[in-house]
Amino acid sequence: MAERYAETAFSNGYEFTQGGGYVLPEYPFVEPPEIRSGQTGHQPVVIVGGGITGLTLACALAQHGVPAVLLDEDNTVGVKGASSRGICYTQKSLEIFHKLGVYPHIAAKGIQWSVGRTFAGDDEVYSFDLRQQSAYNLSSQPPFINIQQFYIEAFLVDRIRQLGQVEIRWNNRVTAFEQDADGATLSVSTPAGDYRLRADWVVDATGSRTPFRQWAGVQVTAKKGDDRWCIADVRFTRHPPVERHTWVEAPFNENRAVWQHLMGDGVWRIDYQMAPDADPAYVSREDVVRERLARQFGPDCEVEIVWVGPYAYRSECVDRMRCGRLFLMGDAAKVVSPFGARGGNTGIADADNLAWKLAAVVQGLAPASLLDSYHEERHEAARQNVLVTNRTARFLRPADGVERTFRQAALSLAKQYLFARQLVNTGRMAVANPYTRSSACDGGGGQSVQNVGFQWVDGSPGVVNDLLRWAGLRLLLLVFGEVDGAALRRLRELCASAPLRCVQVVGADQRAAIHEHVRDLRGHLQGACHVFGHVPVKEPRGSWALLRPDSYVAATGGSIDGTLVRAVGKALGLQESVAA
Repeated sequence: MAERYAETAFSNGYEFTQGGGYVLPEYPFVEPPEIRSGQTGHQPVVIVGGGITGLTLACALAQHGVPAVLLDEDNTVGVKGASSRGICYTQKSLEIFHKLGVYPHIAAKGIQWSVGRTFAGDDEVYSFDLRQQSAYNLSSQPPFINIQQFYIEAFLVDRIRQLGQVEIRWNNRVTAFEQDADGATLSVSTPAGDYRLRADWVVDATGSRTPFRQWAGVQVTAKKGDDRWCIADVRFTRHPPVERHTWVEAPFNENRAVWQHLMGDGVWRIDYQMAPDADPAYVSREDVVRERLARQFGPDCEVEIVWVGPYAYRSECVDRMRCGRLFLMGDAAKVVSPFGARGGNTGIADADNLAWKLAAVVQGLAPASLLDSYHEERHEAARQNVLVTNRTARFLRPADGVERTFRQAALSLAKQYLFARQLVNTGRMAVANPYTRSSACDGGGGQSVQNVGFQWVDGSPGVVNDLLRWAGLRLLLLVFGEVDGAALRRLRELCASAPLRCVQVVGADQRAAIHEHVRDLRGHLQGACHVFGHVPVKEPRGSWALLRPDSYVAATGGSIDGTLVRAVGKALGLQESVAA
């Protein structure tokens, strides 16, 4: 028997300070079979870390039928002492959760919002409604849902149990890692003893304090500022509007920034920017927090403090997200300030990107070279999100001189002129990152496809995720408009020689030549696939979009020819194109 298993320490710079907190589910520890047998176990995939990123990957692998083990050092969802954490989930994340089968639970528990208002002092600088913007208005999912992160994690745990394939091992802490050309070996500590586990592929989703960076020799570019904040999760007797309110200069917070969001359970998340030299223990004291809330909402507003946590922002990005048999994702790969909801949401996208590629390799549908595109695509996204959030941080905490002068000018102009509103940077709202440097994308590829609607043959409604689930790990080819006999023969030959499924997309008056076809009466599906813009299907015939299982376009084209054959080969990570 090993020494007593040490409880998981507080992490991510949070500390529970005041309030009743949240009641988190606890999962039982089950002694791993390797301890009883004394043998080193083996798994195709081992995921380390049971946060939202690791659980999203585990759920996706389970849905693809890939056996895996997830190791988590705690026995619950959320982070010990910081159960609130992320709250804003983007449309792309919600589309991923819809594909995984947990979206209905999120929609029922969370709060949808699309309107945001930005203030400077007592003046409203500008407002927006994301539903009116083209980047959001076609999807079956809303622009954002606010919900406490641990709820989504619990929904994912339940879904993984329902799907099978993936075993979650609670209170299993990885203490060492080594790899060779054929796989990796993990040393694991548990309350019942220690064991070793061999894996073909290992995924690090352990968060920003990951030990895997050092074990794998990964280099990190990091920047730590002096910006200090304090979260207050509270319930009110008098409710503010269900909108995102942002103060660049809040008169009730010493002219520092404030964020205000409603989450599930009638709990409001208020983020207060503190002085750079603020004492975390002082600013999170109950009497100080209540005084701060009273200044904002009035002394007669009754407040229940649910949770309080002080924190500081920093940014980090690793130089490699694939290191041999190891993949880093989520906060283990990069850390960004939460402005614009570019933190946890990018980890969810990391998982969705890697899941289908790992599954395709494990199941023999693609070579291991496809996995290189994970780093190419998600590292580009990570660097972009670090850049964007750092710019927001500089706007909210400007240095004296040019930066502060620019902010004052931008705020002043934005009150009167539309052009200046784009200069007010309180967080560029997260959208799906494009991939411009991917070896797995060809012409017209690298763009995300919204989960738009269409019409099945019988007239019933469908969405893009329905088609992706039907295609499974195969690429999905959408051919728009009518198809002539020669093109039809080429399509049949290609589908017979590659992991590919083909669907014809026709307008109201067009004839379908392929048995699997749908109708795109308003041109939304064609527009979402970035084929000839957001207009109804027209000539030329045979225009197409090649979709990957993560709902990204691998390539687009105007005719069924060698361009399509090459695109299929590149999307699968093949050095040579698939033979037509």
